[in-house]
Amino acid sequence: MASLRVAVIVKMEPDFSEGNVSYNSDGTLNRAETKNILGPHSAIACRAAFYTKVIYGAEIYVATMGPPIADSALQQAQLISNADNLYLFSDRIFAGADTLATAEVLKTGINMIQEQGKKVDIVFSGHRASDGETGQTGPQTAWKLGYTFLGNVISYYVDIENRKIRAKRLISLQGFYDIIEEVEALLPVFITVDPLYKANYDTITQRLAFMKHRKEASKKAQDYKQYLNVLNAQQLGVDPKLVGLPGSPTIVYKVEKIPKAKPTRRATMVDGSDRGQIVELATKINQVLSGAVVE
Repeated sequence: MASLRVAVIVKMEPDFSEGNVSYNSDGTLNRAETKNILGPHSAIACRAAFYTKVIYGAEIYVATMGPPIADSALQQAQLISNADNLYLFSDRIFAGADTLATAEVLKTGINMIQEQGKKVDIVFSGHRASDGETGQTGPQTAWKLGYTFLGNVISYYVDIENRKIRAKRLISLQGFYDIIEEVEALLPVFITVDPLYKANYDTITQRLAFMKHRKEASKKAQDYKQYLNVLNAQQLGVDPKLVGLPGSPTIVYKVEKIPKAKPTRRATMVDGSDRGQIVELATKINQVLSGAVVE
């Protein structure tokens, strides 16, 4: 039996690098026509959870709310975290949810996991989502769960025997934005992971365990549906008034596409074997650098 149980809430997000984001007429995101990936901040949360697997032998559950295609994000999350179980909360009535309604579904899902006799000690989430940037889903889910909330965490240590966690987190104080605060809290806790988080595996034992679990994660992700649990609203037992658009106090009045900036740069190919082109290039660089010596 695992001495530590961890959950990670992740989000499938539009791949903005593709420049192909589609919206519905009501202003909500049309995920069916938009290429989606595991959110970059969610990936960082998965790496933080993976640390518990390597160091403490934790049992990991990854959960997300979304359409059926969101199972691909869970597959990516399993590849990173070596998760033992995947949960997809998917129902049409969840569509159009804001952060509060999303937190309600995630809270209900985590509680359902716990009702199965799997007490969740730590819940990880990303710092924010690239398609929202509000950073509210994590704290709201923590509030609904009744968990102590620790934000902007960059490292942590779990004292399993005494049921405590010590964490370092980035805070802003009196105009400074890089203050490191060290805090201690009793489990259970909810952690949002700062983008600067980086796990350190200092001993040979830890590095061997790291490689072992990376291999396990790769095998699991290839057959991720074996670990996948898909649950609708009825199976979760959520209140329809608290999820989706009915449970979302946020109103999207209008969504506008950000116009692409016109390119202002030109590329010139230089033949490295042509001395004349090299001299010409060096001359231009010299001019740009305002007379710097170029030999």
